[in-house]
Amino acid sequence: MSHPFKAVSLSFKKAPLAIRELLALDEAACRRFLNTLRQELGLSDLLVLSTCNRTEVYYAADDDRSREIILALGALKGRPDVGNFLPYFDLLTAADDAVQHLFDVAMGLNAQVVGDLQISNQVKMAYQWSADADAAGPFLHRLLHTIFFTNKRVQTETRFRDGAASMSYATVELAEELTADVANPRVLVVGLGEIGADVCRHLAVSKAFASVALCNRTRSKADALAEECGGLKVVNFEDLTGALRDADVIISSINRSEPFFTTDLVQHLDVLSFKFFIDLSVPRSIAPDVELVPGVLVYNVDAIQSKASAALEMRLAAVPQVRAIIAESIAGMQSWAKEMLVSPIIQKVKATLEQLRLEELDRYQKKATPAESKLLDEVTRSLMQKVLKQQVLHLKAACQRDEAEAGQLMELLSNFFDLERQPVA
Repeated sequence: MSHPFKAVSLSFKKAPLAIRELLALDEAACRRFLNTLRQELGLSDLLVLSTCNRTEVYYAADDDRSREIILALGALKGRPDVGNFLPYFDLLTAADDAVQHLFDVAMGLNAQVVGDLQISNQVKMAYQWSADADAAGPFLHRLLHTIFFTNKRVQTETRFRDGAASMSYATVELAEELTADVANPRVLVVGLGEIGADVCRHLAVSKAFASVALCNRTRSKADALAEECGGLKVVNFEDLTGALRDADVIISSINRSEPFFTTDLVQHLDVLSFKFFIDLSVPRSIAPDVELVPGVLVYNVDAIQSKASAALEMRLAAVPQVRAIIAESIAGMQSWAKEMLVSPIIQKVKATLEQLRLEELDRYQKKATPAESKLLDEVTRSLMQKVLKQQVLHLKAACQRDEAEAGQLMELLSNFFDLERQPVA
């Protein structure tokens, strides 16, 4: 692709969480970084994308500026040792590679959860920040709108986004199904290990649950996660029994060798209708006989994993179709990028012809009547447009055939219209 588009990527594929979290950016930091890259490094077509799984910068420059970008990121994050992290970055210095990578990221092909819809929304947000900072040029505008259109096609034409393809997604989806007929369902998450914390993050953005509470033996961990998720309620571990009575769904990811939720504990909750327990722990944290308590239903990790695995298989089966749609979109981008090569010369030719037309009109319009002057303007404008149209068609066709041929035609036109010496604005 004939454009100096490039990318710098730090993602879960090469960098562990301990490294990624050091260089992650929130919205305010992303906006500041955009301004730094545009004003201090002089980069254009900028997009800064930062999620829990990746921090990436897309940019346009004739030369590879990745090292400067990484150093600027380190300066923003107060990490003078950022040079030690260089091996964790992927550097995409060819436009074709950078464009393909952004398509794969935005569609969810490079996500930890294949087909993750959240990443496409994060790309949209990053694009908005770029537009707000006046850091997006014609190429990036065209690229992102092509990506958004492609995303719609993937959504409507494939099963790539169907189902919940991770344990945490599947857990939330199951909770939504179980409480579909419950008014204002209340969820309690007990135990905030990796999967429990991930469930909380998904619950925080789910529109199905307005009441979500967290409980963990270490209160500080619960407080930090609750703040990250936008202010979820935190229950003291000593007050767990009362919270269990209030909850419609209890999601447990407690890590211990023996079940925490026993029949003795649950039967004292005075279940009046239904109470759903979802056990994500291995070994199990909910005793099997808890389900013998009237009104209590228990779902274990095997049921969740089966739901997630089926969805993942369906999504993976749709990957070839998704890649075919992406290939069509990139082919369209490549055609557009080739035509963009001739845009400057077309504008120069148009400006030169318009200048000559106005000069000739000025010579004759002084002697012409208003009606004659109007007719002269219409005739000369029409003639100019016909001449220009033919050259534009030749140039665009040459671009699609061979860039070298297009270059020869551009040089020919430049010499023919004397564009180097014409005082064209």
